[in-house]
Amino acid sequence: MRFLFLIQGEGRGHLTQALSFAALLKAEGHELSGVVVGKSPRRNLPEFFIQKIGVEVTAVESPNFETDGVEKQILLGKTITANLLKLPIFWKSLQHIHRLIEEKQPEVVLNFYEPLGGLYSLFFRPKAAFWTIGHQYLEAHPDFVFAPGRRLEKFLFRMHTRLTAIGAEERLALSFLPKENQAGLRVVPPLLRNEVKKLKISAGDFYLAYMVNPGYSEEVLSFAKLHPDVQIRAFWDKKGAQEVEFPLPNLSFHKVNDQGFLEAMAACKGLLCTAGFESVCEAMYLGKPVVMVPIAGQYEQACNALDGEQSGAGKKADFLIFTPHNTSTARSKSHFILPGVDWKLAYRIPETSLQAGANRSKRQPGTSFILATQAFSFLLS
Repeated sequence: MRFLFLIQGEGRGHLTQALSFAALLKAEGHELSGVVVGKSPRRNLPEFFIQKIGVEVTAVESPNFETDGVEKQILLGKTITANLLKLPIFWKSLQHIHRLIEEKQPEVVLNFYEPLGGLYSLFFRPKAAFWTIGHQYLEAHPDFVFAPGRRLEKFLFRMHTRLTAIGAEERLALSFLPKENQAGLRVVPPLLRNEVKKLKISAGDFYLAYMVNPGYSEEVLSFAKLHPDVQIRAFWDKKGAQEVEFPLPNLSFHKVNDQGFLEAMAACKGLLCTAGFESVCEAMYLGKPVVMVPIAGQYEQACNALDGEQSGAGKKADFLIFTPHNTSTARSKSHFILPGVDWKLAYRIPETSLQAGANRSKRQPGTSFILATQAFSFLLS
């Protein structure tokens, strides 16, 4: 079967998941024909992804978060306004995706939580099957734990997640721990790459930090000044930064480098990161305690941190956490190491699903209104 990936390009999590899934497809004899990454102008597409994915990568502008001036906190009102003003740009992105899909003729379009994916399924109704994958789809599972309060943010998070899955015939929900499948939802283990499984684990003398939002570097720098005895290696996604910067003898900032980051994780005392799913999974697999710091204003990460804490990954905390108390607490909470699973078996694609996608007919006249009505009901369910 021939696949095409749509990937939300904020951070490295969805990109590394796509690399893992591409390897699984290749091992099962399937083909990846193309990749589209939705990104904002403030992000660079990581070089490691372009080199490793093995097919041409097309970047398009897609809906994204807007932050404060120092790139720390996500601003909800600014995000909504900015994305509404860019609707003509996003429509051009959808048309670009459509031209690529018409050219590549995939039998399955797999969406890694890219909002343009659900909109494409709604407005263009491709012949290919439309599937989605991501940790966020666990929000539809009865065992999912939502962050308390913040009712508007919770509503918008659920709406956004369902927007990415409009018309999806398969929803694959990545989970730290095994859970029962639900109607229309298949729960699957984290996507860990072979590079992670082959790492040599050691106990180094430094802590590792990973920051999607480079604004948090100020807190790390301030802490390192106050604690010169604590060695910190920090990876960030700062546009225009040098490959490595040494602002202090005990602190280094590294431009996001996939292999370098993984090797540092395998050797560190513990990981401090924003509460993305993939990095936490990698640390769990390597047996490293994690301190998860949700990005301010991003409700999804608040939920991820709670889920990670309950799953035994480590501790949810504020950003300044390199203290003996917090690191020991994180280590005591890090009691779960991802079990050995047969990833090929867990992600084996039912032939019935493949055939259903391959035989899907073109949209018939009048079905747009019907599909839009169904999509609206799905979003509000």
